[in-house]
Amino acid sequence: MYSPGMVGLGHVRRNLLIAQALVASGLQPAVLLIAEAAEAAAFHLPPGVDCVTLPALRKTGDDRFRPRRIALAVERLVELRARVIHGALTSFCPDVLIVDHLPRGAARELDPVLEDLCRGGTRCVLGLRDVLEAPATVRREWAKAESFAAVDRWYHSIWVYGDPAVYDLAAECRFPPQMGRKVRYTGYLDQRPRLAMARADHPILDGATARQRLFLCAVGGGQDGGRLAQTFARADFPPDAVGVILSGPFMPGAVGEQIRAALRNRPQLHVLGFVSEPTPLVARADRIIAMGGYNTLCELLSFGKRALIVPRAGPRREQLIRAERFHALGLVEMVHPQDLSPDVLSDWFRQDPAPGPPARRVDLHGLDRIVGMIQEMLALTRRRTMRVRQPAAISGAGL
Repeated sequence: MYSPGMVGLGHVRRNLLIAQALVASGLQPAVLLIAEAAEAAAFHLPPGVDCVTLPALRKTGDDRFRPRRIALAVERLVELRARVIHGALTSFCPDVLIVDHLPRGAARELDPVLEDLCRGGTRCVLGLRDVLEAPATVRREWAKAESFAAVDRWYHSIWVYGDPAVYDLAAECRFPPQMGRKVRYTGYLDQRPRLAMARADHPILDGATARQRLFLCAVGGGQDGGRLAQTFARADFPPDAVGVILSGPFMPGAVGEQIRAALRNRPQLHVLGFVSEPTPLVARADRIIAMGGYNTLCELLSFGKRALIVPRAGPRREQLIRAERFHALGLVEMVHPQDLSPDVLSDWFRQDPAPGPPARRVDLHGLDRIVGMIQEMLALTRRRTMRVRQPAAISGAGL
């Protein structure tokens, strides 16, 4: 499994959840995850899963790559990453390679190894979240990066981790016919199995707060969630509620300091800089305010939570598109970021706590389908291997 990293923790968290499902399936797989070092170190690896870590890249606002930490020319860093990836995968010789999000990897670092793996019989899968970006932007960026050609050349299947009744990625982005034929919708990924990887206890869930309603603010990695977290910190909470902000590991230091300063006179408010597994807090929360990332929306669906989504609206429109589709189906409530204020959140907190009318049911069986599709791939590979080897076996028997 390959996770490109660069922005937030969503890619590696999604891959680890899939790896956890494969390990628990009875397939007895050996799973090797390739991810950036900081991402991999942030999480507990499921049993049966190990990791090869890469030096970190970051993506700038102009869609260029830069080293995140090491003082090295970006070309040399990409070459170093490509060599590590090539050596790891050609030695590991996987039956199946699942590449998350980028068909050619960050800065095309997968090109050499994809060519070699396909010649060796590895089945390559491209895993995509439900919404990538505005359709015109996807077509333009994929054409520029020659991603359509890469999918046609190297990939056997495309798994979209979503429900086409919510967002039909292939139709919306007008994938070419030969690419569209490779698409299979898995359904969304149920996040509840992540509870098994969580700590048994958490200070916020103990003591006096255990008897209060819990209002949770989640901003993903935190790199662009400062305004939402600050607004949440200034909102008025009901007297029977406690507020918790998950600020993420990448929130700018100055923003984090401002939020922590707000705690001095707010005994109802708590800030957690980073929690490796937040699902116990999500499961416990009475209400959730969050941005519109894929994993966050899957958590809300999985745990059936009442949520108010304040998506990122630019420069990338992925979160806004996803939030609008979920809102239109009655799955979440939504506020556009330009309308966000402490009064808006305070009013939402004061609303009737009873749940609204039942929302449309969404397909959450992605993990089960992925296990089944892996089984299909392995069976197909074995049948092809037997057909290739059978003549030699008959000849050796002297028949």
